Amino acid sequence: MRRQAFGVALALAVSSLTVPAAQAQPSPGQARVWVTTPDRAELLHERTPVAFQRGASDLTTITVDPRTSYQTMDGFGASITDSSANVLYRLSPQDREQTMRKLFDPKQGIGVSFLRQPVGSSDFTAEAEHYTYDDVPAGQTDFALKQFSIAHDQQQVLPLLRRAKQLNPTLKVMATPWSPPAWMKTGDSLVGGRLKDDPAVYDAYARYLVKFVQAYAKAGVPVDFISVQNEPQNRKPSGYPGTDMPVRQEAAVISALGPLLHKASPRTKILGYDHNWTTHPADVESTPPGEDPETDYPYELLRTPAAKWIAGTAYHCYSGDASAQTALHNAFPSKGIWFSECSGSHGPDDTPPQIFRGTLTWHARNLMLGTTRNWAKSVVNWNIALDSTGGPHLGGCDTCTGLVTLQPDGSVTTDAEYYTIGHLSKFVKAGAVRIGSTSYGTTGWNGQLMSAAFSNPDGTTALVVHNENDDPRRFAVAVGDKSFEYELPGGAIATFTWGRVSADVPQPVSLEGATATASVNGAEAGLAVDADGSTVWTSKEAQAPGQSVQVDLGSPRSFRQLALDSGGQLGDFAASWNVAVSNDGTHWSKPVTGNSTGQLTTVTLHPTLARYIRVTSTSTSDHWWSLADLRLYR
Repeated sequence: MRRQAFGVALALAVSSLTVPAAQAQPSPGQARVWVTTPDRAELLHERTPVAFQRGASDLTTITVDPRTSYQTMDGFGASITDSSANVLYRLSPQDREQTMRKLFDPKQGIGVSFLRQPVGSSDFTAEAEHYTYDDVPAGQTDFALKQFSIAHDQQQVLPLLRRAKQLNPTLKVMATPWSPPAWMKTGDSLVGGRLKDDPAVYDAYARYLVKFVQAYAKAGVPVDFISVQNEPQNRKPSGYPGTDMPVRQEAAVISALGPLLHKASPRTKILGYDHNWTTHPADVESTPPGEDPETDYPYELLRTPAAKWIAGTAYHCYSGDASAQTALHNAFPSKGIWFSECSGSHGPDDTPPQIFRGTLTWHARNLMLGTTRNWAKSVVNWNIALDSTGGPHLGGCDTCTGLVTLQPDGSVTTDAEYYTIGHLSKFVKAGAVRIGSTSYGTTGWNGQLMSAAFSNPDGTTALVVHNENDDPRRFAVAVGDKSFEYELPGGAIATFTWGRVSADVPQPVSLEGATATASVNGAEAGLAVDADGSTVWTSKEAQAPGQSVQVDLGSPRSFRQLALDSGGQLGDFAASWNVAVSNDGTHWSKPVTGNSTGQLTTVTLHPTLARYIRVTSTSTSDHWWSLADLRLYR
């Protein structure tokens, strides 16, 4: 694991933390609101509800589209590592129970709903030596797996997992090994090396993983997902278990594991890769001479025959960005995407306020919203609990932090990740489906508003909004012809929840395959029709009459409404305009004319069948003209 300085900080003690319960059904016509601010003035604080009103707003508007759906969510959480278990067991039974409730209880806490559990030792172990479940003296082997035992986990890890599942019965568990037993590896060590290139070893390792799944199920913790190697390209782990597992070896293990697991535990899905969004430069540099660095590892893996057993791909955050998930989804749309690890970290001179703010805002952009808007079915941090020294750990990261921290005085405090996960896990339930919502911010930071919306199985909607800007931002949220206005402090996160909204919600028309041209800044015209509010076509010059954007839908499509969304730069809209349509790009209809007073304008047309649309500004302004999104509805 390689850590970036995202940071985590201490908040208030768990014993004094109150997280209001999210009622099943918000009052009709109202949205409930929970807010967390980077200065810790509000921590999952429930504010006064806000009411939907009929009509539009002139502000930047997040349009929630329940008719457009994406991935189904499995959950949000972290890992009860051996270290986390050790920390939690340092608490009195009463304090441990209270902490578990704050983590897993959906009403009294944040309802953590996904755990990624190490299969054996990772860098976060409280033991003096690293271990697996089938360790034998150097030079010996155990192909019959007679020495296999999960006795280590029976002491602390499994009791905590069972309690977590009692507190949140929808909790899902993923399992990941940091290393096979040393006798299966070159070098006879858990740290570094590869699996021995032997079909008998692949088979033994597959049986080892099946025995783990069976043992955990027998212990009351069924395993929903399993990957076969944590970070298979991390060839030089710093003193902790790790294995260099090239694509051919991972495919061989999965080919052996798939049929065995299908028979022994049909519920358990296999996830591939389980590493960074992009291959880390250090992993490329450590590639053995003459070997391919396999920078397209997940693509290569999903092209092997082993893909028949693979449900999808798991990703980490330590290199690249979340857009890699969408690229893989587009190449393999039938395979899922899970986000399975990211840890906060910090520099030696960072103050607690700096750490909290940096972690909260980075995780909000990149994990809460960056991963979910790029098809992730889960958002999972690393350790769920650590002590104030960032441990215990054996090798690896010495600046990592958890969702909660045990302090020297025995109190348990909450870190930024507690809130970034909580803004999701408390309100987005298992089986929720991500639905459409406009989002103007970027994972790299552009000072705009980011959002993701989810439709829960009970019919409620949860909308998560992050204000990337350091200054307060006022905005609107719209569902069909109903909307409300709201203001978020700089850097803040909000979760809005509501029940059924009695609104006219039009059916969106896909712009897939559409292209665009423009009379000014034509090179960027396509940004107006890419269904991404964070990419914006702008005129790059003052507005003047006659500036136009023309869209070619590729074939005639039916629509009756056109949304002109100018995004987050207030004032960059055409005050007056006309819209004409055509089927041949030469002969145009009589233009529909109108005026705009704000960032989002809905143009209502007669039911129209057309291939081409031309929007022309007829106004003069010192502002540029911007289109973050042009959308069609029928």
